[in-house]
This record gives sequence, C-alpha cells and structure tokens, in this order.
Amino acid sequence: MIDYSKFRSSLSVWRSSTPTIGNGTRLSDLDREGIAESVIQRFETCYDCLWKVLKRYLIEALGVAEPPNSPKPVFRLAHENHLFAAPLEQWFRYAGARIDTSHDYDGGKAQACLAQVPDFLDDAIDLYQTMSGTAWE
Repeated sequence: MIDYSKFRSSLSVWRSSTPTIGNGTRLSDLDREGIAESVIQRFETCYDCLWKVLKRYLIEALGVAEPPNSPKPVFRLAHENHLFAAPLEQWFRYAGARIDTSHDYDGGKAQACLAQVPDFLDDAIDLYQTMSGTAWE
C-alpha cells in the first residue's frame, strides 16, 4: 500500500502559499522576497516528495522492476506508462527548475521557477489523483 499522505500534505501546504504572490497586495520588497523563497522551498519539498512517491508507484502499482533512482528517468517511465497529462518535456522543465533552485545565487533562476509554479501545481495534483485514485478537494 502506497502512502500518499506526505505527497498530499506537501501539495496542500504549498498550494495554500502560492496565491499570495502577485495577488495585488502591496508588499515590501523584503516580504515579497521572503514569500518567493518560501514558495520555492515548498516547490523543492513537493517536487522531491512527488518523484519518490512516483517511483514507489511504478514499483508497487505497475510492477516496474528496479526503476532508476533519479527524477528524470522516473519521469520518463511515468510518461511511458501514461501517468502524465502534460508532455514529458514539461516534467523535464520542472526537473531543471528544481536543479536551478539549488544553484541560484542571483535570483534569475528563482524567478523562472516561480513562473512554473501554477503549471507544476496543476500537474502535481493531476498526478496525485491518477496515482491515488482520489479526487482533489
């Protein structure tokens, strides 16, 4: 039995924080930067949780023997098994954003990651529903 609770929790907490960016509220630069850092941190947590649950799903639900221990090959296997609604290239962009957020020191890559937040949330929720068989509330 696959436990989706951490994946669901990471999605839920992260989703609740994203509307605060760009919602018209006047924020100081420091507040805006802090919120952006929080959203990126939650993206990283959710992304890491997602690909690990996906790997477990491939093993336990689909019987894939010994999938690689790396996100991109796991995404490729998920795509081959029709688990994604979005194109594989989109999932590779998310992987690139995750790598970039670990190595960004000037903020440009962080802004690029933030631009992908809405799509990633939608795709991650779709994947959660596909794997768990549970509708998102």
